[in-house]
Amino acid sequence: MFPQVEPYGSGTLETAGASLYWEQSGNPAGRAALYLHGGPGSGLGGWWYRSLFDPSVYRVVGLDQRGCGRSRPLAVDSLDSLDGNTTQRLILDIEALREHLGIERWLVTGVSWGSTLGLAYAEAHPERVDGLVLLAVTSTSREEIDWVTDGVGRLFPEVWTRLVATARPLPDERFVEAVARRLRSEDPATRELAAAVWEEWESTHVSLGPGYEPGPLVVDRNKATLVTHYWANDAFLGPTGILDGIGALREVPSVLIHGRRDVSAPVVTPWRLHQAMPASRLHVVEDEGHVGGRMWELMTEAITEFGLR
Repeated sequence: MFPQVEPYGSGTLETAGASLYWEQSGNPAGRAALYLHGGPGSGLGGWWYRSLFDPSVYRVVGLDQRGCGRSRPLAVDSLDSLDGNTTQRLILDIEALREHLGIERWLVTGVSWGSTLGLAYAEAHPERVDGLVLLAVTSTSREEIDWVTDGVGRLFPEVWTRLVATARPLPDERFVEAVARRLRSEDPATRELAAAVWEEWESTHVSLGPGYEPGPLVVDRNKATLVTHYWANDAFLGPTGILDGIGALREVPSVLIHGRRDVSAPVVTPWRLHQAMPASRLHVVEDEGHVGGRMWELMTEAITEFGLR
């Protein structure tokens, strides 16, 4: 990975009732690359994502997606407009930012949820994408969501049982829908309890990577609100997620990186995508989970390789 660099430019883009934070780093005259963070709702965070890119080669664009990070309003501060926060809206936001920055085409990179968003954006605008480099690959299909919110509970029944008891789903309601509903409750105590139990669940099911050490539980109600909002709605992509439109990406050069021990998002998803994307390469890291050191190294290597083309 490359040394820490600071952004050479940043700003906000006003669009559709939101003020979206963006930043650029690296070489202003370099090859454009977009980084899409995970979550939904994690935000860009600090500088670390910039270290994936050679700053002498790339003009790196980072975006805090609608409703999170340094973008405003936050999801928890605008619950009445949350239904307008959809994958399709995020794709429009990305296109608005590309046009705002005067970028013709870019390499699209993403991690976890960012890989779903990157794939969805590339399906909608393949002519704007030079390539894809995706880590911890998800398509956020109904099958994947039901696994990570229900099926994987067979491995962690203690915590999963607490989540279900808090959600208390209505008849015929998936319990991710119940959690999402409680996170939008008018009662602050109901919202806080749902967020705390959800945070405990998320920190549990990503815990099987070697060397994992749980830190102090930090409840992020904004992220929990966005994650459950998207998952309760199948990421607004339909039950099969990305796969219905994957034909648009058959000729897009892509690198997919995944950990064999990722129980939150089993490797079958990137494997299926790889089968449908002849121009892709799939790297499975046998001894890592949702993220890991070797996976980051492979992502950096793939991005560097694209920079040499």
